[in-house]
Amino acid sequence: MTVDDRFSPASREPGDDQPPGTRNEIITGPVSDWATDFSHLEPEWSADPYPIQDDLRQRCPIARTERFGGAWLPTRYEDVAAIAYDTERFSSRSIILSNFRPPRELAPIGGSPPISSDPPFHHDARKLLLPAFTRAAVERQEPATRAFCQSLIDAFDGRDVVDAAYDYAQHIPMRVIADMLGFPSEDGPRFREFVENLLEGINLPPDERIERVSRLFDYLFAQVSDHLEHPRADLTTYLINAELYGAKLDPSHVVGTMALLLIAGIDTTWSAIGASLWHLARTPADRERLVAEPALLPTAMEEFLRAFAPVTMARLVRDDMHWHGVDMKADDWILLSFPAANRDPAQFDRAGAVVIDREANRHAAFGLGIHRCVGSHLARMELRVALEVWLERIPAFTLQDPSAVTWAAGQIRGPRHLPLRIR
Repeated sequence: MTVDDRFSPASREPGDDQPPGTRNEIITGPVSDWATDFSHLEPEWSADPYPIQDDLRQRCPIARTERFGGAWLPTRYEDVAAIAYDTERFSSRSIILSNFRPPRELAPIGGSPPISSDPPFHHDARKLLLPAFTRAAVERQEPATRAFCQSLIDAFDGRDVVDAAYDYAQHIPMRVIADMLGFPSEDGPRFREFVENLLEGINLPPDERIERVSRLFDYLFAQVSDHLEHPRADLTTYLINAELYGAKLDPSHVVGTMALLLIAGIDTTWSAIGASLWHLARTPADRERLVAEPALLPTAMEEFLRAFAPVTMARLVRDDMHWHGVDMKADDWILLSFPAANRDPAQFDRAGAVVIDREANRHAAFGLGIHRCVGSHLARMELRVALEVWLERIPAFTLQDPSAVTWAAGQIRGPRHLPLRIR
């Protein structure tokens, strides 16, 4: 076939893989006061952010820090929702708080459309993805997902202790997303590296961070080249051939969306599966009830998503303004904490408790507003199947050593190591 000139090496300028941005020094280290000096990169935050968020909600519901070049952290549901729905005053052009603020010229498309896009472009970019993530499309993925979960447990091979995060949870979304995008399934370890570089490496020196992120985009362009030579029925080929406003998508749009699907599609679900298993390992009554009442799992799953919501998104303030009692400056970061919103007692009864038969549960784990997760049906299917298979095969399990559990730092929080005793 004819090579698509959009993706030829000659068409790419140095630095195309990473949008330019201005540097803002990130300061890490002990927090003096979470209300005026918060940092979501600190170990006490990744280990257990909920007491910190609860304290802030009572005494300073919109916290401030001078780290990261200046950022805000709302902790009440009503404030998080207000920002999520307000696309006039808050831009999504960068959804990962880091030592770069992409220039305003990057809007309304952003580096990873549609999640980085502002209206009106966002609507059309998101619409392109909807057919791949309908309930019917997701249902077609379920048999292969279930079989893969079974194979992962088969591979435990008589062990008494397994790492449920490393040996199980992380592999499930890696395989599902790889299959959807048409990537080699054996590239899973590389996907983990990409996730950690992009989401957990925000405190690296800018040059090193750009170099690491460039590895992801080099990989994606290589996958595009392979698909141009060997087209097949998958999401990558679909994006290469998709049209918007009467023209094929710009290469930066194609690979930016691929990066979004690869990174967001893996780490969020990996984290949700791991957090759910962590809770069940340390809460025998809930585990035993779900084993005895498997029909309750879909309801319990929504509660796990509420209580252990993995995702915090970032926004950038468009212009100087006084907002809900604080003076925000143009290009201040906002950490849009859906986990904090989900623990707000003004929104949820017994907000700090995990109630696996909770009936009214309009949680924000998948976001709020125009950027609500386009892949929520897929994430729910993966989480449900992962838990169903685990509980069928391993109905009794406990934490092997609670102190050995580690959690990811940054904006997506979930167990990275979760040693469970299964026999």
